[in-house]
Amino acid sequence: MDLLIDPWSAEMREWALVPLRVALGAVFIDAGLGKWRRGIGSTGEWFAELGIPFAQVQARLVAAVELVGGALLLVGLFAHWAAIPLAATMLVAVYVSKFKLGHPFQGGSVQGYELDVILLAAAVAVALGGAGPLSVDAFLS
Repeated sequence: MDLLIDPWSAEMREWALVPLRVALGAVFIDAGLGKWRRGIGSTGEWFAELGIPFAQVQARLVAAVELVGGALLLVGLFAHWAAIPLAATMLVAVYVSKFKLGHPFQGGSVQGYELDVILLAAAVAVALGGAGPLSVDAFLS
C-alpha cells in the first residue's frame, strides 16, 4: 500500500460515505421542515412565481421528499433510493438558481447556488455509494 497514493485500507474507505450521508440527511430534514414551518403555502406561491407547474402540489412534494428522504439518509435506510429524488430536487434547484433567477455561483447580494451544487453532488455520491457500515441498510444486509 502506497501511503501517498492510497493511505486508507479498503475497510476504512467503506466508512467514507457515513459522515456525508448523515450530514446530508440532517440538511435535508432541516430544509423540509423549514418549508412547513415558514408556511408551505408561501413556498407554493414562490414556486408559482418561478413558473413551476402545479406549484402548491410541488411545494408539498418537495418538502415531503426533503423531510422523508433526509430522515432515511440520516438513519441509512434505503439510502441508494432515498438519495435519487433528493438529487433530482437539487438539480431543479440549481437550474432555477442559475437560469431562472440568474444568481451568481457564489452569491454576493443574493444567495448563490454553490450549496445546491454540493448537495446535488453529495446526493449522487450516496445514490452511487450507499449508506456505509453505520446504517440500517448495513444492519439489514
